[in-house]
Amino acid sequence: MSESLSKQMHDDTLTRLVTRLSLSEVLAADGGPWLPLMSHAPMAQGQIGQVRIFKGAALTQLVSCTIVVPAIGLDSHMLFAFTDTEGAVPHFTVDSVRNGADYAFHLDLIPRLDLAVELAYMDEVFAPLTATYKAHRELPGLKAAALDPRQYAVMSPWMLVNRADAEAFKATFAAVNTYLDHWFGVLERGVSAASLGATTPAQRATRDAGHRAVIFNADVDKVWKQITPLLSAPVVEKMLTLLRSTRG
Repeated sequence: MSESLSKQMHDDTLTRLVTRLSLSEVLAADGGPWLPLMSHAPMAQGQIGQVRIFKGAALTQLVSCTIVVPAIGLDSHMLFAFTDTEGAVPHFTVDSVRNGADYAFHLDLIPRLDLAVELAYMDEVFAPLTATYKAHRELPGLKAAALDPRQYAVMSPWMLVNRADAEAFKATFAAVNTYLDHWFGVLERGVSAASLGATTPAQRATRDAGHRAVIFNADVDKVWKQITPLLSAPVVEKMLTLLRSTRG
C-alpha cells in the first residue's frame, strides 16, 4: 500500500544487502536494536524509531536509521553501506521518506576518489549508471529536492535525489535496484588497479574520514538540526559519530 512505500523501499534494499553479503546484526545488550530512538517532543511518546547496525566480511558496517512519527506524517528510512576505508569501492546509500502525501528519496554511490582528476575510476565505477540516471530524471511526478550546492558537491554527479508523488516514487524502485546491482558488482570484483591512479590506501582512508566529516555535518545537512528537538542533541550526535567513524 502507498502508506508504506518508503518503508518498503528501505526493507527491500536492506534485505538484499543482508542476504547477498551475509551480514549479521549488532544488537544492544538487551537484544534489541543498537540504538532505540525515543521521542522528546510532545506530539509523539515513546520509541519512534531505531538505528540498526549490520556487519560482515564485505563491509565495515551497514547502518539503518528509521524514524516514524504518524502525528506529523513522517515515515523516514536511511541506509548507508560502508566499504573498506582504505579501498576505492564507493559507499552505497539510499534514503526513502514519506512526509504527509509526498515522498522523497536520495540514491547514490559515494565516490572514494576525486572524480575530477580520476577519469578511469569515474568511467569504470560510475559511467555504467548514466543511462539509468538520465532515464530516471525524465520521470513525470518528480520535483526538485531542497538541497543546497554544498550538499550536491559532497555527493556524486550520479546522485538521484527528488521529491516525488506516489507514482514517481514507485518507479524509483527500479533505479534503486539497478544502482544496487551495479554496486554489488563493483564490490565483488573490486576496482581495477588501472583505475586507482596514484592513490595509496592511506590516502584513501584519510580522504574517506574527511569526506564523512563533511557529509555527516549538521551545518551541511540541515535534517540533523530538524530532528534534534525530536530526538535530543546527545542522541543526534551519537548517530553522527557512528556515521562518521571509519573503524566500523
